[in-house]
Amino acid sequence: QVQLVESGGGLVQPGGSLRLSCTASGISGNIGQMGWYRQAPGTLREKVATITRDGGIDVAESVQGRFTISRDNAEDSVYLQMNNLKPEDTDVYVCKAQTFRRIYWGQGIQVTVSS
Repeated sequence: QVQLVESGGGLVQPGGSLRLSCTASGISGNIGQMGWYRQAPGTLREKVATITRDGGIDVAESVQGRFTISRDNAEDSVYLQMNNLKPEDTDVYVCKAQTFRRIYWGQGIQVTVSS
């Protein structure tokens, strides 16, 4: 069974940092693009950052300069280092892993930025 296990979320003060981790298991074939998305209640899903298997990245304008995405192909993992967090970053962050055949999503992990 395919699982995307996310960790690293929680409550942090403005200006603080968090590091999200997502590890995929049970996926057949090579994982191509991986990434992180966020979706507040009642809103559309928003791409935060994606990374290809070869390291090509795409980062949303709203988080450029603050968030960094990376991955470990051997471990089928993707990471999101979030620095200088702002209250508007508060959201549910969801991990994505993509193969040729389909896209897989994690359950989502809460990030709350509040003083």
